[in-house]
Amino acid sequence: MTGPLGGIAAAAPSLAMLACFACLIGGVRLIRGRRDRRKGVLMIVLAAVLLGNVVIWSI
Repeated sequence: MTGPLGGIAAAAPSLAMLACFACLIGGVRLIRGRRDRRKGVLMIVLAAVLLGNVVIWSI
């Protein structure tokens, strides 16, 4: 993709991977800390969805 949105399109997968790692770490901390397991599991599911999106974008 070229044009003004080319830079954003190039940065989107890397930003999504950073968000994926952050959600994964946050979800594990919530589960291990026994604070709110439901939110922790949802954050891990979100990390899996973000990872799936990055895989699809890179195909």
